[in-house]
Amino acid sequence: MALMLAMEVVLTRFLSINTPVIRIGFGFLPIAVVAIMYGPISAALVGTLADFIGANMFGTGAYFPGFTLTAFLIGTTYGVFMYKKPGKMFYIVASVLIVTIAWQLATDTLWVSMITGASYVALLPWRIVRSVAMIPVQIILIKAIAHVIEKNPSLKG
Repeated sequence: MALMLAMEVVLTRFLSINTPVIRIGFGFLPIAVVAIMYGPISAALVGTLADFIGANMFGTGAYFPGFTLTAFLIGTTYGVFMYKKPGKMFYIVASVLIVTIAWQLATDTLWVSMITGASYVALLPWRIVRSVAMIPVQIILIKAIAHVIEKNPSLKG
């Protein structure tokens, strides 16, 4: 789990495209792996710690706990939907849609609005475009990783 935490920090903080309004990256992958292998509590813990550590060690602004709450909810959601059900497309799609729409689009947009003072509605168009583009990418990559975990018993938690 520590390796996945470190990978999440690196993928999110150093290997993502960051703008003040959106972040495009692959930090969701380690959280999905932990969710599949160890469940919602572990995924929530790794997501929360990765956000907290990444924001405090490598953040570009002041720490904001709203994003940490979102990270907790994302890990929990992936874990509830995918633990002990790796590779089942319904659960992958459902978790990605909830994470993308409820947590990343709705909630994170609220946090960005609060931090920047920009209108929530004004922030939505770019964030919707990012979400629509990332949904199939997330589904495909999580499905591929779930398949690898499923086919390798030594990887199962």
